[in-house]
Amino acid sequence: MSKTLFDPELIKRYDRKGPRYTSYPTAMEFNPEFSAVDYRFQAAQSNQHLIPKPLSLYFHIPFCHSLCYYCGCTKKISNHQQEAEIYLQSLRKEIEWQGKMFDRDRPVIQLHFGGGTPTFLSNQHLRDLLQHTARYFSMYAYADAEWSIEIDPRTMDRSRIKALADMGFNRLSMGVQDFEPRVQKAVNRVQSVRQTAELIAAARHHSFRSVAVDLIYGLPLQTTCSFKRTLKTVTKMKPDRISVYNYAHLPERFKAQRLIHEQDLPTPDDKLQLLGLSIDCLTDAGYIHIGMDHFALPEDDLVIARGNGTLQRNFQGYSTCAQCDLIGLGVSAIGQVRDCFSQNYKILPEYYDAIAGGELPVERGLMINDEDWLRHDIIQKIMCHGGVSYEYYITAFSIDFKQFFSKELKNLRALEKDGLVVLNDDHLSVTVAGRMFLRPIAMEFDQYLAKETNRQRFSKVI
Repeated sequence: MSKTLFDPELIKRYDRKGPRYTSYPTAMEFNPEFSAVDYRFQAAQSNQHLIPKPLSLYFHIPFCHSLCYYCGCTKKISNHQQEAEIYLQSLRKEIEWQGKMFDRDRPVIQLHFGGGTPTFLSNQHLRDLLQHTARYFSMYAYADAEWSIEIDPRTMDRSRIKALADMGFNRLSMGVQDFEPRVQKAVNRVQSVRQTAELIAAARHHSFRSVAVDLIYGLPLQTTCSFKRTLKTVTKMKPDRISVYNYAHLPERFKAQRLIHEQDLPTPDDKLQLLGLSIDCLTDAGYIHIGMDHFALPEDDLVIARGNGTLQRNFQGYSTCAQCDLIGLGVSAIGQVRDCFSQNYKILPEYYDAIAGGELPVERGLMINDEDWLRHDIIQKIMCHGGVSYEYYITAFSIDFKQFFSKELKNLRALEKDGLVVLNDDHLSVTVAGRMFLRPIAMEFDQYLAKETNRQRFSKVI
C-alpha cells in the first residue's frame, strides 16, 4: 500500500467498534445452553464425511513467568513447574477423550500451541505431551503438517530452539511489541534486540519454515520516532510474518491493563500516525499486506494461500488450512467442529473440576445454522480474499445474492463512494485502500450487530 492511500480522515470515519472475525458468529454469541453432549454429537457427525476431513489441534497453555500489562489473554502467572504438571494431568485426559471421538483416518495437518506462554513447559513436558497426543490422533500421517508454537524470547535460548525443531515444530511465533526501553518498562516486558535476533537466526539454522513477530501500536509512551526504530530493527531481521496489532485499552475487562497509566497512552491522532507509519515501513521493506494487521514476505505460505484461495481466518488469526475441523484443547480453548463452535471453561479450577468429574470441559458454544454459514462464507471471503462472486451463491446456497443482500449492498454504497469497495453486477471487490477497512466492510453482513449493545462489547476496528 502506497503512502498516498493512507487517509486519516477516512480512518476516523470508519473507526467504530466491531469484531475481528476470527469466527462468525463471534464468541460473543456463544451460550451455556450448548453442552458437552451437543459437542459429542457434532464430533460423531463430523466423522460421516465421504472424504475424511483433516484436523487442526489447538493447545492452550495458560502459564506465564511474568505479567505483561497490555495482555488480554487467558493466563496464570507462576514460576512453579508443579502447576504445569497439575495442568498437564487434566490436559492429557481431555486429549484422550477428544481423540477417541474422531476417526483415525483423519490426519492432523495443523497443530498450534498458544497461551500464555507454551514454552513455560519444559522440553520434556512438551515431548511427553506430543507423544501422548500421537496415541489418540493421527499426528504423523501427513508429511507436510504445520506445527507452530508461540515462544517468549526472554525465556528461550538456541538450545531450546533446536529442541523444538527436533520435536517436529516448524513454525515459531514470538512477541516483541516494542523495542523502546521506556515503552517496555511501562508495560512490564523488557526484551532485548539481541535476544530476539539470536532466536530468529537459530530458527533459520534449524530449518523452521516460518518465523512470525508480533508488534503492538498504541502502547504507553510510544512515539512515531521510537516505533519507527522498532519497525526498522524488526524488518532487518526479516521474519516471514509480522503482525502489528492495535492496543485496545479495556481496563474494565482486563485487570492487568489497570497497571497502565492512561495519561501515557498515545492520543487517537497519534495512533493513526503510528498505524500509517507501520504500513509504510513494512511495505517499503517488501512485506505484502495480507489484510488487517497481518503482513508477510512474498514467498510466505500466507501470501500463497491468499493467491490460491485456501487462506482463512480462525481463532489463531490468518491460517492456511481452511478445510480442517478445529479441536480446542485446554482451558479457554475454542474449537469448530462440523456445525458448532465450542469453548472450554475459562477458569482453571472449573476446567479441573469438569475433567475430575469425567466430563469434557465444554462451558459454552453455539450451533451454526444455515444463514450463519452463508454469512460466515461471505465474511471469510472478504477478510481473506478481498471479495465475493455473486454467481457462486446461486449453486452453493441457492440464493440470489443481490436480492437476498439488497440492504447490505445498499449500505455498502457509502463505502464504495469512499473508494473502499467496488460493487459490480456480479462481484463485490475490496480495493487496495479497503484492505485497512476489512472489518467495517464485513460488519455489513453481520446480522448479530443489529443490537447496539453488541457493538459496544468490541474494540475499535482500526
